[in-house]
Amino acid sequence: MEQLDGALPSLKEQLDAAFDVALSQLKELSDPLERAKVAHATASRLQDYGNECQVVRNEAMNETLRVGQLNSTQLAAELGISKGRVSQLAKGAPPERLFLGSGRVTVALAEKLEDGKLQDGRDKPLQGPVIATEDVQTYERLRELGEEVGLEIGFERIPLGGNVRLNRNNLVVICGPRLSPLIEQILEGDPHLQFGKDEDGWHLVDRNTGKVYRSPMDHGENGDVAYFGRLPRPDGQGTFLYIAGIHARGSGGVVHWLTKELANVHRELKARRFSTLISSQFNPETLEITESERITPFYRPEGA
Repeated sequence: MEQLDGALPSLKEQLDAAFDVALSQLKELSDPLERAKVAHATASRLQDYGNECQVVRNEAMNETLRVGQLNSTQLAAELGISKGRVSQLAKGAPPERLFLGSGRVTVALAEKLEDGKLQDGRDKPLQGPVIATEDVQTYERLRELGEEVGLEIGFERIPLGGNVRLNRNNLVVICGPRLSPLIEQILEGDPHLQFGKDEDGWHLVDRNTGKVYRSPMDHGENGDVAYFGRLPRPDGQGTFLYIAGIHARGSGGVVHWLTKELANVHRELKARRFSTLISSQFNPETLEITESERITPFYRPEGA
């Protein structure tokens, strides 16, 4: 318990100090209407933070008991609650839900202009921005996974140009780098995996081995490869989950794989940053994923 005892007070002191400063600034607002509006919004946000902290607490209690670090009597003494309350809280939602988020999760899906060919060979006229059918299916599977572990998951559109608000908690982004310069810049910071493009099309590269992963779809096969990672927010205050296939179908392969591996992934990674590649196969008629597997290690940025 030495490391735990040394780390928690330091973090608690930082949070207490930040809250004290913010509360003091709030009380000093001279305009009563502004003071009321800020206080109301802050109280709502604090309730959200409280709910998220409770989820983190329950998951940590569950893990403490599961690994045998303490028994329920010892844990109750550490937290200053009853043994019965420990049992009640630790039996909450499965701990692996924290890999996806600790509150209401938002899945951001990229819009694009639909194009292609008509039956007579002519180009389709450009229509308004749409979300790819494959991305909608991926979102639905992710929402179902969230429901299984007790999370509420909703979605929002990323407008053309890829301007998505990344500086927030509980965010999953499904958007290829070709659709968002902002995402493309963040991906360039991954020292291990990267998207690339050459005369043969888009692909993924493992910088450690030099191996190039191309999509089977580009050769008429029913498969794709996708990037999956937890990336840093631009404000440096957290991370977001990121999913992108070489083609849209590949993103569904990540969720298919995660549905099978969520508990193991959470146990190994928690909320730490990582990146990996997922290969998948799909049914060409329904576009549903039939097989998926991880094809690279979980790469971790240095110091993360």
